Amino acid sequence: MVIGGGIAGIQASLDLADRDIHVYLVEKDPTIGGKMSRLDKTFPTNDCSACILSPKMADCIGHPNITTLTYHEVLKVDGEAGNYKVTVKKKARYVNPSECTGCGDCIVKCPSKGIPDQFEFGLVTRKAIYIPHAQAVPRVAIIDADNCRMIQSGKCGVCQKQCGKGAIHYDDKDEEIVLEVGSIVSAVGFQVWDAKIATEYGYGRYQNVVTALEYERMMCASGPDHGHIKVPSTGEAPKKIAFIQCCGSRSEKKGWKKYCSSVCCMYATKQAMITKEHGDVQEDIFFMDIRSYGKEFEAYIHRAENEYKINMHRSSRVAGVEEDPKTKQLIVSYTDAENNRCDDAYDLVVLSIGLNPPDGAKEFADVLGIELNEYGFCKTSVYHPLETTRKGIFVTGAFASPKDIPTSVAEACGASAKAGAYIVDKDFVPCEPKVYPAEKDISGQEPRVGVWVCHCGINIGSTVDVPGVTEYAKGLPGVVYAQETMYACAQDCLEQISTAIKEQNLNRVVVASCTPRTHEPLFRTACREGGLNPYLFNMANIRDQCSWIHMHDQEAATEKAKDLLRMAVAKSALLEPLQGTFIPVTGSAAVIGGGITGMTTALDIAAQGYPVHLVEREGHLGGNALRFRHKEDGVAVQDFIKDLISKVESCSLITVHKSSTVKDIPGFVGNFKLILTDGNEYPVGAVILAVGASEYKPTEYGYGKDAKVTTILEVENALDGGKFNAKDVAFIQCIGSRSDTVNYCSRVCCSGALRNAIAMKMKDPTTNVTVIHKDIRTYGFREELYNKACSLGVRFLRYCVDNALPEYDGKTVKAHDSILGTDVEVPVDCVVLSAGITPDREEKEEIAKMLKVPISKDGFYFEAHQKLRPVDFATEGVFVAGAAHWPKFMDECIAQASGAASRALTIISKENLISEGIVATVNENYCDGCGVCKGCCEYSAIDIVTLDDGAKRSVVNAGLCKGCGCCVAACPSGAMEQKGFTNAQVMAEIDAFFGGQ
Repeated sequence: MVIGGGIAGIQASLDLADRDIHVYLVEKDPTIGGKMSRLDKTFPTNDCSACILSPKMADCIGHPNITTLTYHEVLKVDGEAGNYKVTVKKKARYVNPSECTGCGDCIVKCPSKGIPDQFEFGLVTRKAIYIPHAQAVPRVAIIDADNCRMIQSGKCGVCQKQCGKGAIHYDDKDEEIVLEVGSIVSAVGFQVWDAKIATEYGYGRYQNVVTALEYERMMCASGPDHGHIKVPSTGEAPKKIAFIQCCGSRSEKKGWKKYCSSVCCMYATKQAMITKEHGDVQEDIFFMDIRSYGKEFEAYIHRAENEYKINMHRSSRVAGVEEDPKTKQLIVSYTDAENNRCDDAYDLVVLSIGLNPPDGAKEFADVLGIELNEYGFCKTSVYHPLETTRKGIFVTGAFASPKDIPTSVAEACGASAKAGAYIVDKDFVPCEPKVYPAEKDISGQEPRVGVWVCHCGINIGSTVDVPGVTEYAKGLPGVVYAQETMYACAQDCLEQISTAIKEQNLNRVVVASCTPRTHEPLFRTACREGGLNPYLFNMANIRDQCSWIHMHDQEAATEKAKDLLRMAVAKSALLEPLQGTFIPVTGSAAVIGGGITGMTTALDIAAQGYPVHLVEREGHLGGNALRFRHKEDGVAVQDFIKDLISKVESCSLITVHKSSTVKDIPGFVGNFKLILTDGNEYPVGAVILAVGASEYKPTEYGYGKDAKVTTILEVENALDGGKFNAKDVAFIQCIGSRSDTVNYCSRVCCSGALRNAIAMKMKDPTTNVTVIHKDIRTYGFREELYNKACSLGVRFLRYCVDNALPEYDGKTVKAHDSILGTDVEVPVDCVVLSAGITPDREEKEEIAKMLKVPISKDGFYFEAHQKLRPVDFATEGVFVAGAAHWPKFMDECIAQASGAASRALTIISKENLISEGIVATVNENYCDGCGVCKGCCEYSAIDIVTLDDGAKRSVVNAGLCKGCGCCVAACPSGAMEQKGFTNAQVMAEIDAFFGGQ
């Protein structure tokens, strides 16, 4: 059972279901999607939140192995791990989900109105009967009993009379059901902090002070003003906006939280950037520290400052906000970089509110029989970040601690791996394969094309004239049906596509929307639901290739959208039904890298009963963690590692290859061949890269020449060994990070420095310790390190990123204190360099070439999608975890390792996979076996065979072929052709383009 239907709960459910484990997904709200469904865009890619979430929601609601129980609550959990009995309350919604079509007729006629809309945070009102939001999944109405006249007084009944399906039942009652499950994943998310507590900022008193989530809805195309940002008091577009950070976080004031909420710096920057795209506006963000510690985050901040010209006020906590009673402008009082008191007027103030534990967390924890930590979040440990205090119950996402979406998704995968271990050899609910309607035979039929043109909120609709493009589509050859839609990927539109295929007798479908990279599988499935072969579908990308890049030229963008659509329709007329082939799967995995990440991944896979080959280049397991000498949760890291190594080496399903490196890994998803440099070969179905990263070796400040200059890891070892005696210590942060040549934050250095600074002060309180930094990035609960260091007397000296770097002359460290506005000299007998993490690019590139996986500009592996596929590569069957993906802490490596294990298990747990239908094919009548195609194939998908008559011919392995088309372009005789991209289809697109000029 997965409790919580946000993005973490959805991902955990899908991973378990894809392994043929039945899942009950329990969500207390009427729809799934959680907080992410309320977002406009997501950082750092600025992807439309609805666009990337909707396919996941659709997959979840349509998965045959997931029973989605919306508007349900868990009341009681009895039993033990492997055999839980969970009592769930099915809350009365007064509308039968199996009968409701989501048409909305009942809502139009309902006389009870003016009720604050919870989804929109009360910015607008709704009726007593309502559908929660435009992309609701399931799209089913619900009655608010407290505001329904019929339920309260027996006088009305309008909606029941209006409903042609008879779906409304005023006598509906709560019910209790008992479900048997083997394990539980808690993904109940978070609640935002109550901004009214910060009385100094005027929220709730001043109309133009809004919270970040309210502002998110104001920005969103599906929000109250359809994406047009307005000042609440005037209805006009704002000219000047202030974003106030750390509202409710990083303070010991009454009602505030001491921890950092981890995501606020980045979401405020995102909101400021997106706002700039709406119009000319001055924006100021008031930070204490800019905590851009995640992947691509630092570059995102630089882009906001340099390209979008957003003003970043560092080391600035706003004292208060006052309203001008005449103009309703807001006067923000703050201290600037020169320590001057400033009072500036703004049209709008956005409060970056923090993340709290979910409402009712204590009661929920009591129901599950688990403990909470001191902050009210689910209690976990560094070494077991996904495990609660009750065996068989796991946690993921922001219920464990404040975190962003990619971390939540990776953890969700990891929690599903842990939970799945309790379902081995148990059959609680038999899993049935999804049954699709029989495919219609289109042979001999003239094309009957259905077209859907998507607004994509305002991603497309604000630039492209969608109604005009839709009308244009109706006149294209072969088009018999055309429709515009707000979100083509929403559940209601997918159902509309399936229905229209049947009712309009469509034999081709074209969707003009966003990118096929993320959405093509979703629309193909909709075609299958309608009885149409999925390869009779085509997409026109009028977002990435049109509205996004031509956002300032609406007329040209609209004309280009027509061109793209005309080409897509022309090609669709020549599409033919295709079929994939069954590929047998090897039920084992290879894990490259024997550190904590690799060992955790191997153990999680083995726990499900699958063999693992663990490859480590050194003569021992343990990786970089063997150098750590501190404790986590009271347990020494070395003790944990020894125990982990013992478990790995004693596991009969794990074969450890020490002092080994990979020579090659040819093959394809489900069928790789692990070839080691010792010549041994092993068949595996999936590959996980956990090769880690290394500590940066400084060349700065005389390191290696001056005995007084050391690094964090070296000083940690000296402290542990009792060999540290310095009295005046300076830590210099960001060595090998956040520079002109290395534009990323190494994430772990600030916490490492403070952990050692605290150890120095605990050992000898008279030791003078100064931390020289740009920002202190102790995000999440690591903020307690910052607080403790301050309480022990550790000094912090912030130097501005625009000023000169700190200087060291052998006796003192000199730096410009940006708060005092003057140079400060710190006497030292020890300088500790907070050396960053470097990616070991050469090793990564070697493996990347073997597996055809990308590496980012920073030298770390580049995943398939930063938000929703954080451990997957675009190359199927290959996954990444740990520091090979990005610098991270031990608990984060462990959680991501379990996530990679789960993703691998979705493959190796299957007997067969179905290959992609769009692959290259050979016309033997033209092929002379020259081998040009074989030589250019990056995936080794082509072999040259000799026929009985001695002639040579090319043969394509459909399992290996990725459909890239290189062989088609290279073939000198024209014998190679790409299914789905035949010469005739491509020429039809070209002809359609020029034919419309």
